[in-house]
Amino acid sequence: MTYRVGWHTSGRFGGLTVSPWMLADSILWATAFTLALWMRFDFSVAQVANSMGTQRFYAVLIGFVVLGCGVGWFVGLYRGRFVPGSVLESGVLSMVFIGSAFLVFVGHAIIGENGEIPRSVPLITGALIVLAALILRSLVRAKELFGAGAAKDAEAVIVFGAGSGGRQLVRQFRRSVTSKYNPVGILDDDPSKRNMVIEGVRVHGGRDYLEALATRTGAGTLIVAVPSLPGDDLIDVRDRAEAAGLNVLVLPPLDSLMTGRVAATELREINVNDLLGRKPAKLNQTQIAEYIRGKRILVTGAGGSIGSELCRQIIRFRPAELMMLDRDESGLHSAQLSISDQAMLDGDDTILASIRDRDSIIDIFAKRRPEIVFHAAALKHMPLLERYPLEALKTNVLGTLNLLDAAESTGVATFVNISTDKAANPCSSLGTSKRIAEKLTATKAASSSEGKYVSVRFGNVLGSRGSVLTVFEKQIENGGPLTVTDPEVNRFFMTIQEACQLVLQAAVVGDSGETLVLDMGEPVKIADVARTLIEQSGKSIEVVYTGLRNNEKLAEELFDDSETPVVGEKHEALSEVRVPPVDLDLGYVLSIKTNEDARLWLDENSSTKPKLSWEKA
Repeated sequence: MTYRVGWHTSGRFGGLTVSPWMLADSILWATAFTLALWMRFDFSVAQVANSMGTQRFYAVLIGFVVLGCGVGWFVGLYRGRFVPGSVLESGVLSMVFIGSAFLVFVGHAIIGENGEIPRSVPLITGALIVLAALILRSLVRAKELFGAGAAKDAEAVIVFGAGSGGRQLVRQFRRSVTSKYNPVGILDDDPSKRNMVIEGVRVHGGRDYLEALATRTGAGTLIVAVPSLPGDDLIDVRDRAEAAGLNVLVLPPLDSLMTGRVAATELREINVNDLLGRKPAKLNQTQIAEYIRGKRILVTGAGGSIGSELCRQIIRFRPAELMMLDRDESGLHSAQLSISDQAMLDGDDTILASIRDRDSIIDIFAKRRPEIVFHAAALKHMPLLERYPLEALKTNVLGTLNLLDAAESTGVATFVNISTDKAANPCSSLGTSKRIAEKLTATKAASSSEGKYVSVRFGNVLGSRGSVLTVFEKQIENGGPLTVTDPEVNRFFMTIQEACQLVLQAAVVGDSGETLVLDMGEPVKIADVARTLIEQSGKSIEVVYTGLRNNEKLAEELFDDSETPVVGEKHEALSEVRVPPVDLDLGYVLSIKTNEDARLWLDENSSTKPKLSWEKA
């Protein structure tokens, strides 16, 4: 049998476990004992040599080794109970060795004076052995902890961020035996962290030092370890890194940070979500669950991106019934499939209907009696609605009115109208039609004494059907170019999951008549989104600027000029505004049959007014 000795291996001889640390500590005892004698005899080699020739010398030495190793084995020091170099092992080791030295001191004193071995030597030996043993273990521990990052095939990397995420990441790189990254420097914009040493790696300065550090260390990658870094700062750091010839990897906005853990396996290239540069809103899940559980819920536009995600989130809170309404049968099929893993479309959970059909909507509400309604059905593509404003009028205005009237007539408890930031200071058919829908919801709130009617307003949703993200991905798939209207055009963005969660929260905390505006963080340039997606694709694709379209804003707004928002009173991610009610001339609106008349009516009512009216020229 081959027996291999290593710092973390042991062998068994006749049932006795032998640790290599036992041999190392025996040598340390002998060394410390000899050094103690040398110090005690004022560094006289001759006197030490004389003492080493006596029986008392070997008796005391055997006492040290037997007591130290025997007690150490008994308490587990040499049986793998403790991690070498750990705080716990250091404490146990100190007590064992000091205790052993004290017992030898007592025994030596009881036996009697011996000029060759002064009585103080065992105590000096105890102090020296503890110091030496702790130093040796710390050196071995340091080699094991920090050796992986120095492997020949490890890539030299710079870590940006000396906070919690950066420290954990550097620690993993330096301690993992499989680490493929060797951190050679850390950067942080916080001046108080400069010259700090983390796991043996120094913080050199802020982002301004990036190029110089990359040149000096030969690093090939920058790892951004600041999950909460704002989007603008992330873009700036990325641009500096790329100018220095560095590849850029990031830690995503980590849920794992909340549990105090960062995994090196989560490193990835920058994606569009990182550009949002804000933390996801914290929701009161208990409050939402109590509000929805056991209720009959109806979602309009359930086949769309927002509607289907709403349905997936609602079903988790165990409603008594979830009704998914849409005029798109394929959309309903996809929504049902995503919820139940089958889509037979033969159950009561799917309702095929158009919100434009007033009689059908009123009949559905009367039969199904929903208690909570989430109105996500809408036409949303601005260029198309600029060409066909009559469709915006029919769906976004009259369709919403049909739902509101049906909800009031059947005693719906909560009606949530999902709006858009284009309803703030509207200048397009889409924005105006959604603004009017908000006003209609406020009007119903003013006239209804029982139900709660609220609107929720937010900007672009990443990943929703027809969003700029899906357009860019298709253009990249086709080899480009990516089309952006203007280099400076920016929009508010939110992930589809977060948007739907905040819609649910708004349903709980909103008061009737309010329009709740979701916190969208800072706007993001569309050109930055395009560039990030191109970098992710690894392709060389051109970005073409086509110019702003008719009635398109360079920058969207979350609040209308006439509104005074109340920020964070009901939820940190929600602001409340009051949209004025509207007195709609329904007879005239129903008489509009052409796009020209619809455009005139919408244009007339594009500004914020207490009432809507239309006058013929």
